[in-house]
Amino acid sequence: MSILAANPQILFTEVCKRDYQHHQSWSNSSCFSLQKTAGCFQFDCRNRSWKKISRRDLRVEAFWPDFSRPTVVEMEPINDCDHLDQILLRAKELSQPILIDWMASWCRKCIYLKPMMEKLAAEFDTKIKFYYVDVNKVPQALVKRGNITKMPTIQLWKDGEMKEEVIGGHKAWLVIEEVREMIKKFL
Repeated sequence: MSILAANPQILFTEVCKRDYQHHQSWSNSSCFSLQKTAGCFQFDCRNRSWKKISRRDLRVEAFWPDFSRPTVVEMEPINDCDHLDQILLRAKELSQPILIDWMASWCRKCIYLKPMMEKLAAEFDTKIKFYYVDVNKVPQALVKRGNITKMPTIQLWKDGEMKEEVIGGHKAWLVIEEVREMIKKFL
């Protein structure tokens, strides 16, 4: 969570409100927060005690980024049929599906979709590997092998063969949701 606030008091107040509303919604809560004029307090029902939360701790909680997971994973390019065969063989050995985004550098929807696909790749970082093919920079044999007629086309490959595809001729957020559902189906 990040809040932009000119005044640290506003930040402190907003985080305390968020914590209070979050914990108040639990029926059997183990703790909840309460803001008083002296600061923000947290009550632990197990120990039956109040704990004061300092403003510095709240600032760290609100602005410290989560480095445990990547936010974006760059997709790797596929250059030719031999490269695709190596990738498919490696994925088959690991029994892991791969996702290939067939795109073109002149396609506006492809350009808008690529950063969103890289964010989606971060979401499924260890479960599936994401690749892309720029159809103008590879041999046409590779494009024919993928049976590509429209761009962008996102295909899920498993066990060396194409299982399902999404053709992205509509809004990018809809395409991402369809791809997410397709991935969940094969994981």
